[in-house]
Amino acid sequence: MASSRSSRLATTLLSSISRGSGRTARTGGALLSRRRMISSASSSSSAAAAVVADDESGGIYGLGGALKEYVDYRRSLYGEFTHKALLVDAVGTLLVPAQPTAQIYKNIGEKYGVEYSEAEILTRYRRAYQKPWGQSHLRYVNDARPFWQYIVSASTGCSNSQYFEELYDYFTTEQAWKLCDPEAEKVFKAIKEAGVKVAIVSNFDTRLRPLLRALRCEDWFDAVAVSAEVEAEKPNPTIFLKACELLGVNPEDAVHVGDDRRNDLWGARDAGCDAWLWGSEVTSFKQVAQRIGVKV
Repeated sequence: MASSRSSRLATTLLSSISRGSGRTARTGGALLSRRRMISSASSSSSAAAAVVADDESGGIYGLGGALKEYVDYRRSLYGEFTHKALLVDAVGTLLVPAQPTAQIYKNIGEKYGVEYSEAEILTRYRRAYQKPWGQSHLRYVNDARPFWQYIVSASTGCSNSQYFEELYDYFTTEQAWKLCDPEAEKVFKAIKEAGVKVAIVSNFDTRLRPLLRALRCEDWFDAVAVSAEVEAEKPNPTIFLKACELLGVNPEDAVHVGDDRRNDLWGARDAGCDAWLWGSEVTSFKQVAQRIGVKV
């Protein structure tokens, strides 16, 4: 009966979170892995933000006793920590563009004859991104140049190859990005020292690894599962299963954190992992660590 009750609790909790969690706002894209990053801003409803909040001592409010009981249930099964591994989305969770991407498209493009306003670039980008990509079932194949050439040309009206290469190279530099959480390094260090394994799971092309090196955060992670290498894009469960394989853990032992309900929450859960929505269920990596049971 206790097992049945715990199972019902977990199901109730997950459906409560799904109903309560706000959808992170989508804006456009960059030479990235997601269309939402053109404005580099995301938001969630105030109601959703109130669903779960962690205090400094690790207490969890919002869903009250149900969530605490679920965490206690996980710890009764797995010991001190609720999960053996943490999977983290890259763009929109770990890092975001340092400036609105439409602004970068326009600023760099002016010397190549780009005349569209930032608003028009954003509109054209969204329209282009929403169209089916006919050359492959994956957008991010290897370095994804064909896909991004199409996006840049459609967004700006400029097909100049030098313009494309300058943009493409820019988004591999540390100047193009910033971390979402300034305390990320300290928290990931504490998580790894506690023995919890950490991996990136990202829809991105092959620039992700050099980008992580440029941002000096590559050593924070035990593994990187990038869609261009795995040949599967979230929400396909394959990429989550690959990350678990790289870490040497079972899917049920891992929790994934990301800002996209479809790609991150649903994809991870389809793979058998736990999942928390960045921006509403958790808003800092310290909260993530506290939920798992790691003191920072």
